[in-house]
Amino acid sequence: MTSVPLVAIVGRPNVGKSTLFNRIIGQRRAIVEDLPGTTRDRLYGEAEWGGVHFGLFDTGGLLSEEEIERSTQREILRATREQAELAMEQADLILFLVDASTGPTAGDWEVAELLRRSTKPVLLVANKAESRERQLNAVQFYELGLGDPIPVSAAHGIGVGDLLDEIVRRLPHTEPPMEVERPKIAIVGRPNVGKSALLNAILGQPRQIVSPVPGTTREAVDTDIVWKGQPVTLIDTAGIRRPGRIERGIERYSIVRARRAIARCDVAILVIDASEPFTAQDQHVAGEILEAKKGVVVAVNKWDLFQHMEGAEDAYRAEARETFHFMPWAPLVFTSAVTGLNVEQVMDLAMTVVAERSRRISTAELNRLLREAVQRHPPPSKPGKWVKFYYVTQAAVNPPTFVFFCRNAEGVHFSYKRYLENQIRRVYGFTGTPIELVFRERARSQPGETARKR
Repeated sequence: MTSVPLVAIVGRPNVGKSTLFNRIIGQRRAIVEDLPGTTRDRLYGEAEWGGVHFGLFDTGGLLSEEEIERSTQREILRATREQAELAMEQADLILFLVDASTGPTAGDWEVAELLRRSTKPVLLVANKAESRERQLNAVQFYELGLGDPIPVSAAHGIGVGDLLDEIVRRLPHTEPPMEVERPKIAIVGRPNVGKSALLNAILGQPRQIVSPVPGTTREAVDTDIVWKGQPVTLIDTAGIRRPGRIERGIERYSIVRARRAIARCDVAILVIDASEPFTAQDQHVAGEILEAKKGVVVAVNKWDLFQHMEGAEDAYRAEARETFHFMPWAPLVFTSAVTGLNVEQVMDLAMTVVAERSRRISTAELNRLLREAVQRHPPPSKPGKWVKFYYVTQAAVNPPTFVFFCRNAEGVHFSYKRYLENQIRRVYGFTGTPIELVFRERARSQPGETARKR
């Protein structure tokens, strides 16, 4: 497969980079808010124009070193700048976005100087040029020395088609990418448990910003990798809080994206902070995964603080079983994103769960298991409302779904449903994934049907 060319959108804060990103890829992937610094990590999407496919990076706003030093969030702002610079290094073309409503600023001059030192081609894009007056004012940006400014309005779509024409004209020509079926693994958990740090440990490179400040990651960011020969997409998400603790604005958007990440993943790695007691938020996130019927691996992070304590692992497992009693089939692994402890095992388990979710059992095997299970423990039922099982078949995967045809389907007690699920898991495993059991009445024979068959 030929890799697609890459385009990076850069500029100072609040010039509309995320709005342009959303406009080009055709969906609301980036959070758009009228606040400087909303985008912190590199956000990636893919676009196509005139038959040309390309990848697109949205980056955080570039601030000068002096501005960063004056801020109380120096660490995050410096990391944001590093992420933007890394995107520029990887890009085949850079879109330098400026604000036509303000004219050139000192910040624009500093970014322009940075880009002039780069060997990458640059397109100067004057955004927020909704009016004729602003389109004419865009000529002021000639003085930056980066060529003709292209006036656009990302919010209204004005001039974006012309910009895309220019983008594809400047990009190296490649073959359209082949579609690769990739399982999706989301890294989820409450805020500040080490999700981005775990992603970085898996990747072996600083793909996401890692900070001890809760809420650093606001986007659900996809990263395509190959894990032991298997293509896979990793999704890092913003921390999920219980509904009563969600603030308005950006925080609310982040929660929506985290839930969407769970909805589109195959397996979720639920990250828990070993240095803190289990919380209702941990249970809430687990509940979100279970409700979406996704596979799960529980990764107990920061275990390097406790791994030398005798009996700590057994005690923690017992407490975890009680906390997550509603998913006893979920595997648990003790890890440390900082030291690398069992990071490989976390991914290996997640890939095992991916395979388990796609597993199919033959109808003959399932009916043999059903007969033996009923013989060992017949279903409890009331006189006149006897439950009788006829046969079972697997109807679907992702998640594995089994349909039991029986008489008096409504009379199957929840405890017997759990018994049948345990029998299936005892024989076939299905590690780390919920399985669905559906009970249906077998259709009654129509009058004369038996005679016709004769």
